[in-house]
Amino acid sequence: MTILPPHINGSASPEFDRSHLHQFVQCIDRELLPQLQLQNNSTHNNPVVVDRLPIPWQKLGAGNYAAVFSHPEYPHQVVKIYAPGMAGFEEEIEVYRRLGTHPAYSECLYAGANFLVLKRLYGTTLYDSVHQGLSIPPQVIIDIDRALDDARARGLNPSDVHGRNVMMDRGRGFVVDVSDFLHQGTCLKWQHLKRAYYWLYRPIIQPLKLHIPYPLLDVVRKSYRYYRRLL
Repeated sequence: MTILPPHINGSASPEFDRSHLHQFVQCIDRELLPQLQLQNNSTHNNPVVVDRLPIPWQKLGAGNYAAVFSHPEYPHQVVKIYAPGMAGFEEEIEVYRRLGTHPAYSECLYAGANFLVLKRLYGTTLYDSVHQGLSIPPQVIIDIDRALDDARARGLNPSDVHGRNVMMDRGRGFVVDVSDFLHQGTCLKWQHLKRAYYWLYRPIIQPLKLHIPYPLLDVVRKSYRYYRRLL
């Protein structure tokens, strides 16, 4: 299966150049997929595992379903590859179809058998920002709130929106993972994160310019996961 979503136009900018996109897809098929070793680790509720990655590809991140990679010769696109046996691929294509072009989201430029080519978003996740002691302005939270409202207006149900799935760049907010936006039910992760932002981050962490160590952030993340299971 190959899909080139109809909302992609013929712009001359590199991220939307069709010939450039075609070259990137060929690079994925010829160089990345034959050598990539990607394992499903979802039984432990942990990210998928990348056992082998050919040079010069780089891993940008990994979730419970898929991992995202970049190539230095294609700075405007990334490829998201689903681990074997993982569901959600078709659903993510549908999410991007509904979102179309939006300033706070990526775009799906192409879909292969088990991978999506996405427009690359640059920035720092809020999770990493807290670790690095970066200032997170309120506009970032406002932008993400508006983006989630726009997704709901398109019949989606934003879920699993947490500090690693949202990021900021030059004072603006972005949502980088939409794979769970067709899930049913109520997800309060973003509401809880906003509460922590206004009650803890803004009055204490930000003024003191604290750098929160990753081990402590990981304890908070796991404690929150345990707390949600008790509710």
